[in-house]
Amino acid sequence: MKLASRVAKIKPSETLAITAKANALKAEGRDVIGFGAGEPDFDTPANIKAAAIKAIEDGFTKYTPVGGTDELKDAIIAKLKRDNALEYKRSQVVASCGAKHTLYNLAQALFETGDEVIIPAPYWVSYPDIVILAGGQPVIVETKEKDCFKMKPEQLQAAITGRTRAVVINSPSNPTGAAYSPDELKAIADVLIDKDIIAISDDIYEKIIYADFSFANIATVEPKMKERTIVVNGVSKAYAMTGWRIGYAAGPEQIIAAINKIQSQNTSNPASISQKAAVEALNGDQEVVGLMVSEFRKRRDIIVQLLNEVDGIKCLLPEGAFYVFPNVSEIFGRSFQGKKITNSTELIDYLLDEANVATVPGAAFGSDSHIRLSYATSLKNIEEGLKRIKNAIAKLS
Repeated sequence: MKLASRVAKIKPSETLAITAKANALKAEGRDVIGFGAGEPDFDTPANIKAAAIKAIEDGFTKYTPVGGTDELKDAIIAKLKRDNALEYKRSQVVASCGAKHTLYNLAQALFETGDEVIIPAPYWVSYPDIVILAGGQPVIVETKEKDCFKMKPEQLQAAITGRTRAVVINSPSNPTGAAYSPDELKAIADVLIDKDIIAISDDIYEKIIYADFSFANIATVEPKMKERTIVVNGVSKAYAMTGWRIGYAAGPEQIIAAINKIQSQNTSNPASISQKAAVEALNGDQEVVGLMVSEFRKRRDIIVQLLNEVDGIKCLLPEGAFYVFPNVSEIFGRSFQGKKITNSTELIDYLLDEANVATVPGAAFGSDSHIRLSYATSLKNIEEGLKRIKNAIAKLS
């Protein structure tokens, strides 16, 4: 059977594949500790679940407008004004089935064959493939560990050509946890300000930041960029609502209308019940977010400390999100039972087989010198998992 050529151009999501493999091994009775999942391990807050239950009981189970209800759009507008000092109209907002769906629809609306999209690496695994599926060409800018994995203005400038259509800015980042300061974003904006290039600001980890770091996006720090910025966000990470599938975009009316048009032909509206839950998440008590972030910070501090105690591993302290991205390149060249480990994929396979610990290879994120661990799991699992990793690495020679 012949498949469309686009299928061969992309690869499955490595993070989802690793999580599925770990879960399958657990089902077989293996005591696997998983550091692969990109979702909070907390339950969805009770007030949000109650809003969904009420929606069901009230019979709010039919189609809604394609781009979301006015109630949800108003909640998104209020959030963006309250948290980001950005003002939008309903016609400038669209809700979709998760932030990934939002990004996919955005790419379909913007990119054509020959269009280039600048993506700093390490990058979220889906960015390049979403661009490719739209016919565009990902242009990967390799950031440096000494720069805390953040793209420098001169790197951005060097990557721009006459075919550049957009640049993706993910802050805080998956997989590194790196976050751009307002000054760093302003420097990026200065490069873009006189160019016809769209900034895609993926703010999905906005609420998960640590210490005294102040979140900002490029439209906030440089108002002149607002008309060429698409702000993408959702409720999945901040409110432990990954399975509810609600993401959204805010930006120029023409682009939002195009996303709405495309969505009308692929999914129609996001789930009605999830929309009601998202309204409560955005409008309701925000205290639970702070409680989750406080716990994530404790986990971050411990996992970074334990990783840096492992021979051959070096790990930076993330500024946000719930991932660490340790450098494991010093381990490459070591062997176990005559089999040499030469890259991140072989290392994560070894850790799964020998230590029953599931991690994700950095190669999936554009940096083969690293692996990614999610600390969206218990302190008990973190301590036991890192003990296993340390013991497994000690067996290498």
